[in-house]
Amino acid sequence: MVVLSSAIITASGKALVSRQFVEMNRMRIEGLLAAFPKLVGHARQHTYVETESVRYVYQPLENDLFLLLITTKASNIVEDLSTLRLLAKVVPDVAGSIHEQSINEHAFELIFAFDEVLTAGGYREEVSLSAIRTNLLMDSHEEKMHVMIQESKQAAAREEMKKRSKDIKERQMQQIRQNFMQGAGGGPGMGGGGGGGMGMAPGQMEGFGGGGGGPGAQGGFAAAAAGFAAGFDSGGGAGGGMGGAAPASGGYQNWDSQPAQPAAPADDRPKVVAKGMKLGGVGKKKDNLMAAMAAEDNLGFGKAPASGDAFGLGLGSAASAAPAAAPSVPMVVALEEKISCHMNREGGIESCDVKGTLTLTANTEAGSAGVVVVNKAHLAAQASAFTFATHPKVNKPGYEKDGTLALKGGKGFPVGRPVGVLRWSYAGDDAAPLTINCWPEDDGTGGVINVNIEFELTRPDMVLNDVNIVLPLGTTSPPDIHEIDGVYKHDPNSGMLCWHHDRIDASNGTGSLEFSIPGNDVDAFFPCQISFRSDGLLCPVQIASVTSSATGANIPNQMTQQFVPESINVRNARHAGVSGGCLHSGRAPTEHVAYPPANFMNYLQFN
Repeated sequence: MVVLSSAIITASGKALVSRQFVEMNRMRIEGLLAAFPKLVGHARQHTYVETESVRYVYQPLENDLFLLLITTKASNIVEDLSTLRLLAKVVPDVAGSIHEQSINEHAFELIFAFDEVLTAGGYREEVSLSAIRTNLLMDSHEEKMHVMIQESKQAAAREEMKKRSKDIKERQMQQIRQNFMQGAGGGPGMGGGGGGGMGMAPGQMEGFGGGGGGPGAQGGFAAAAAGFAAGFDSGGGAGGGMGGAAPASGGYQNWDSQPAQPAAPADDRPKVVAKGMKLGGVGKKKDNLMAAMAAEDNLGFGKAPASGDAFGLGLGSAASAAPAAAPSVPMVVALEEKISCHMNREGGIESCDVKGTLTLTANTEAGSAGVVVVNKAHLAAQASAFTFATHPKVNKPGYEKDGTLALKGGKGFPVGRPVGVLRWSYAGDDAAPLTINCWPEDDGTGGVINVNIEFELTRPDMVLNDVNIVLPLGTTSPPDIHEIDGVYKHDPNSGMLCWHHDRIDASNGTGSLEFSIPGNDVDAFFPCQISFRSDGLLCPVQIASVTSSATGANIPNQMTQQFVPESINVRNARHAGVSGGCLHSGRAPTEHVAYPPANFMNYLQFN
């Protein structure tokens, strides 16, 4: 089936919502929609009307509205009617009611819903009404958790800012008090001179500062005020307050011991800045010109080499990576499987799903004409538990007969764009290649938690590389490692511990880690995150041949396959729950759940 356009129109031909799925200019679609009411007339015994070029498949709605599909005449009428019935359920579900005002208010939501049912090119997607609701809702548990983490970090930063500001003010006040006390307790003077009189030695004159306090006197307004007040208390009247004379041999430097120099009169004449010839004066302009020319040629002229970059920010000292070379083979065949698994703290599998994709990328015209054959007979016998589905554009009879994957009508694959031609899925507890058993326990003394965690390879036929088991610690304190198989890395900023293994296979199918850490919450170590990569697939799918549809000759190709986790975690079985199809740890909404930051795995550097 090929749907050209889907629309909601009135009985007079006014288009309320119209969505085109093929290239079509505005005048043509307006002409097709305007001609529909004339073709229907008053005869409504049928649900379709045909013209010389297109077919109208329609269904009357309430309030003189029509739901209309414009298809090609070669389109399958049965599938078109099935699509029409699904859209008739989607419209009231999205718009709320079938009125012109409600349709106009929810126009964009209806267009998004139409796109969920029909793809570009006018092909039907196998989707249910509940799946459409879920896709339109676009509710992301990961986004909510990210927002919660960001808000928690911002709140912590504000608290830290207030604390730092308070500490700075306290230090400033403490410094002021210390300066005040040091000025009050200085040397002779400051009211410490003899009994009556002004306390001045011949040939000298002491100010409020009294010359005390040692070299580089502690003068200033605070010291002068302190000395003046102390003079009234201990020096006997104003004379003592003015300070006594310092001995001539005391070694103190009086700030007023030298005769004052009269101030120079201000010069009111206008000032002219003289400039002479300066060698190299055009250096800055020349440098700017050279830098601009270097930027146009993508040269690093005049730039210092960047230092090493431990956080994967592209600031390494090595030269910039050269652009990727053009593919050397006509076709690239990629087989990829992703696993989503949720386990409890005892190692039990709660849910496990595996989804695989066979993707073809034609790099040349010769690769575009390629035909891929898979081991269909072997899959039917050995992989009966798997569910397989081909792309709607793939010739399904050829695949069902001998496993041939080619486009319908002898068309070639698009050049330079990956196309997924085959998908498969499997749901079973035996798909999980690894199980984790985590036991955090309070040591009984309070304030310290002992954690024992172990893994077991449940599929000895697989080899896992770069295995990382990431645990939230609930604290920034470093753990005390008692026993470990493999290596570990601790990130104090995020409070995460990564347990790393370069390779896990049948020869080292089990491992354990034991450590202790300060804390009281035994639930803070969940959920644990697991990541790895593997070159083996769970599904026994194999590429039998890649040949040309024109000549039948073999086409050189490059084949890659990998098995990676999409989401594998271990949650606390006592508190875990499932909400909206997404796993969460069962904590209250206001509690902070520690997840590894996005760049945490890039931060880990294992030698």
